[in-house]
Amino acid sequence: MNVKVKQGGATLVVGLVMLVVLTLLVLSAIRSGNVNMRIVGNMQAQEETAAAAVLATEQIISTNFTAAPAASEVPVTIGYSDAVASAPVPVCTASLAVMNANLDPTDPDDITCIGSATAKDTGIVYQSKDATGVGRSWCYQQQWEVRATVSDNRTGATATSVQGVSLRVPAGTLCP
Repeated sequence: MNVKVKQGGATLVVGLVMLVVLTLLVLSAIRSGNVNMRIVGNMQAQEETAAAAVLATEQIISTNFTAAPAASEVPVTIGYSDAVASAPVPVCTASLAVMNANLDPTDPDDITCIGSATAKDTGIVYQSKDATGVGRSWCYQQQWEVRATVSDNRTGATATSVQGVSLRVPAGTLCP
């Protein structure tokens, strides 16, 4: 007995449907990977720009910016490209006279601040006693705010760094 079974091609149809489904899954995975790569690239550009802004504020702070505070342009490197950080005039937020009683005569950093009868014609107007009668030193403790903004023209990322710094300056240094 020979029975012929008529085949309708169901296996071929199921195979083609599975192939289409697999192709759609692969395309979705590739598209998702590309989106993730863009996100990671943007995050890297933003982090590099923020690091460049911090570097610019550190470069400004490492100079004697209190002598003549002025706006400046600081060249920085962002990843593989160079940029320029824009820094407005540093702002002095506080200035406080350092008293002689707060200084240590054995500390080399404090010696320049201690008033002396031998220091004549320094050009600094010096008031040896304040209203309470306590002797002032030749130094002030000042608080400054330094700001720098960097923009990466390649990616469009922008970052601003604001750094506060406290430093001892000679008496007569203005706090505008």
